[in-house]
Amino acid sequence: MAMKFEKTGEGTYLLDVTGYVCPHPQLYAKKSLEKMAEGDTVEVIFDNPSSGETITQLCEQAGHEVLENKKEGTKYIIKIKKG
Repeated sequence: MAMKFEKTGEGTYLLDVTGYVCPHPQLYAKKSLEKMAEGDTVEVIFDNPSSGETITQLCEQAGHEVLENKKEGTKYIIKIKKG
């Protein structure tokens, strides 16, 4: 189980924190967003249901926009645009 943060294209990133429980997914999301430029997007993939709420709150407090919030099987995906 390893956290994976990678650039997938111009201004797009992927953060996979599957297998981690609170507070790790939101901490990794926060650190990843700090490394990105304004307007960049990141897809955060995780499987801990309670992390979705805390990641969404993090975005609201920091001024980032949640573009997408969906569930696929046992995984959750939140797409965030850095504000």
